[in-house]
Amino acid sequence: MERPKKLLIVISIFLFVLLVATTLLSNEHYLILSLVIMFVTFMPFMIRFSKKKLTSRELVLLAILGSIAAISRVPFASLPSVQPTTFVIIVAAIALGPQSGFVIGGLAAIVSNLFLGQGPWTPWQMYSWGMIGLVAGLLQHTWIMRTGLGRIIYGFIVGFLFGWIMNLWFIIGVIQETTWQSFLLYYSASFYFDLAHALSNVFFLLLFGPAWIKIIERFKRKYGLFE
Repeated sequence: MERPKKLLIVISIFLFVLLVATTLLSNEHYLILSLVIMFVTFMPFMIRFSKKKLTSRELVLLAILGSIAAISRVPFASLPSVQPTTFVIIVAAIALGPQSGFVIGGLAAIVSNLFLGQGPWTPWQMYSWGMIGLVAGLLQHTWIMRTGLGRIIYGFIVGFLFGWIMNLWFIIGVIQETTWQSFLLYYSASFYFDLAHALSNVFFLLLFGPAWIKIIERFKRKYGLFE
């Protein structure tokens, strides 16, 4: 793994740990502090990505994949936590790399919420899906992302992690009672929703994962993108 990529992932993990610590230890202004920390988390990736000399074809491909990830969430809105958005982000990151995965994940959240409703939860969704894409991209050349079983395991795990991060937003933004009791109560209540997300990731990755990765990689090679 390249040193800049290692640095980016270390910074993100550090800031997220700081976010959790702020939530647990601070009794005032934790919502504002958490949003500031998440904004700072975005910056290294966006600055690094903006320095890349992207062609119009590369920008179009990112926009299309981000739009597919976003729009695919809308028809499943009536089924809580069941949607192919995470699947699209993962396969796109495997084919295009970590920075593209992060951008597609963030784009999917903000675009889909144009239809489903924007709110203070949007940055948290951007962060969650962005990090899912980033990590999938960082692991793109490992057995985890190059084998069906590895992708399924990853999809299942991130289904729960996404829900846990969104639970954190709800606790500090709505409930505003950061005690271990409230954490345990709310996290246990969301288990079935998180399980539904995890299983839907497994379903889409199992049925469509290899085909989508081949299509995106073929398109990437044909037009010489992201080289």
